Amino acid sequence: MSTRAAGTGHTGENPAPSGVDAVVAAIRSGPRGAGVGAVFDLTALAELGSTPVPRWRGPDRELLETLFDQLRHSGESSAGDVLERGVRAAAGRTPEELTALGERLFKRGWYDRLRPELLRLVQEHIAAGHTVVLTGDAAEFQLRPAAAALGIPQVLGSRAAVSGGRLTGLIEGEVRYGPEKAEAVSEFAAAHEVDLTRSYVYSGSASDLPLLSRGGTRVPIAPDPVLAATAAEYGWAALAVGPRTAPRPADYLRTVLGLFALLGGALYGVLRKSYTRDRRAMADALMKYGTAWPLRLCGIRLRVTGAEHARHPRPAVFLFNHQSQFDVLIVPAVLGGHVTGVGKKELIRHPIFGPLMRFVGVTFIDRSNTDLAKASLAPVVDTLRGGLSVAIAPEGTRSYTAQPGRFKKGAFHMARQAGVPVIPVVIRNAAEVGRRDSMIARPGVVEVAILPPIAVDTQDPSELDEKVAEVRQRYLDTLRDWPR
Repeated sequence: MSTRAAGTGHTGENPAPSGVDAVVAAIRSGPRGAGVGAVFDLTALAELGSTPVPRWRGPDRELLETLFDQLRHSGESSAGDVLERGVRAAAGRTPEELTALGERLFKRGWYDRLRPELLRLVQEHIAAGHTVVLTGDAAEFQLRPAAAALGIPQVLGSRAAVSGGRLTGLIEGEVRYGPEKAEAVSEFAAAHEVDLTRSYVYSGSASDLPLLSRGGTRVPIAPDPVLAATAAEYGWAALAVGPRTAPRPADYLRTVLGLFALLGGALYGVLRKSYTRDRRAMADALMKYGTAWPLRLCGIRLRVTGAEHARHPRPAVFLFNHQSQFDVLIVPAVLGGHVTGVGKKELIRHPIFGPLMRFVGVTFIDRSNTDLAKASLAPVVDTLRGGLSVAIAPEGTRSYTAQPGRFKKGAFHMARQAGVPVIPVVIRNAAEVGRRDSMIARPGVVEVAILPPIAVDTQDPSELDEKVAEVRQRYLDTLRDWPR
C-alpha cells in the first residue's frame, strides 16, 4: 500500500495500517523507544466541530465563549484568527489564570468529545516507549488538560506571550497552523532525537497535510473532504471512528423508567427479606434488585471476566476505576452481596441515593478536608474486620477519560490495617453508557474484569507507594490487553 506524501512525489517507508486493531498490531510489532514519535493532532483526538456550546457563567464568560469557539474551529483556516482574538482578550492575566481557564474549558466543555478509539492508540504508543505529542490549532494552555488526562507528556501549540508575569495579548511568533505547525513538530523531533520517518502522525484536517507528509505512517482520522480525497489518492488508510452523539429521546425515557426501577427494586428487595429482620440481608437484597432492574430497563448489559475473584477471598477492599455516574449500579451488581462502599459527604443529602446508601452502610467522607477524610475512613477498618467487604474508587472521583487518574493511598491503608487484600475491579466502556457528568443512560455493554487479590502487608511507606503504582499499572495493562 503506497503512502506517498502529498506533494512530495516519493513513497513512504511504512504503509498506513487499516482499522484500530491493525494500527495497534503495527505499533506492537514495530520499533520501540523514544526515537519513534506519535503526533496526535487535536482534530484526530476529539470531535469538536459539533460540540454543544456550554452555558458559561461568571466574569470570564465572554473570554471562555471565544476560546471555546476557537476549539470548535480546529482544522479550519479561521482557527488562528479566533485564537488571536481570545489571547488579546486575556491580556493582563497571569499564566496561572490562563491555565485555570484551560482546565475549565476541558472539564466543562469538551472532555466527552474525546474519541475512545484514539485513547487506545495513545496508550499503545506510551506502552511502546514512543515520544507522544499532542498538537493542534490551539494554544498550549488549551491542549494541556487533555494531554494530562491522557498521560501525554508533551504539547505543541501556539504560545501566549508573557511579560512581567502578565499576558501581553499577543502570540509568541506565528500561530502554529498548517506549515508552521509542521515546522514546530520537526524542530521538536530534531531536539528530542525523534526520527519522523519512523513515526506516526494522526490528523483529521487537510490543513495538516504538511505535517502528515513528514511522518512515516500517516493515519487520517475521520478526515475532512479534502484530506479524505488526498488519502484516497495516495493510499493512506483513513481510520473509521464512531460519532460522539447526543442522547436520544428514547435514552431519556429509559433513564426515567430506570430510576423508577431502582426505587421499585430497592423496595422490593427490602420487603422480600424483611421477615428475617436482618438488616444486612435486606441491604443485600436492596442492592441485588435495585441494580438489576434499572440496568435491565436502561439496556445496560454487563460482561464479567474473573467473577470468581468477587466471591473469594472475603472480606476484601474492591477497587474500581470510576468513569460514570452508573458505576454506583455496575459495581454492586458484579460484586454480589455482603459489600458496602465509601461515598462523598454531599451524597448524604441526595433525596434518592442518600437514604439508600445509608441503609446499605456506606461510609461518607468529607473530601474537602484531608484530615477529616482520613478520620472518617477509620470506621471502615472496623467494617472490614467485622467481615463486610468495601468497594471504593481509589481515584477519589470520576475520571475525565478512560485513563485511570492518580490513585490515592487511603484504600490501601485500610486494607493493610484490616489485614485484607485489595481486589482490582477494572471497568471498560462505562463512559459509553453514561458519561462522567451525565445522568442519562444509553444502552450498551459494559465490560468488567475482576483481577486476582493483591496482598497489602507492607509497613514501609515507600513500599506502599510502589504497591499503589503497581496496582494502577495493572489497570492500565488490563485496559490495554483485555482478558478473554
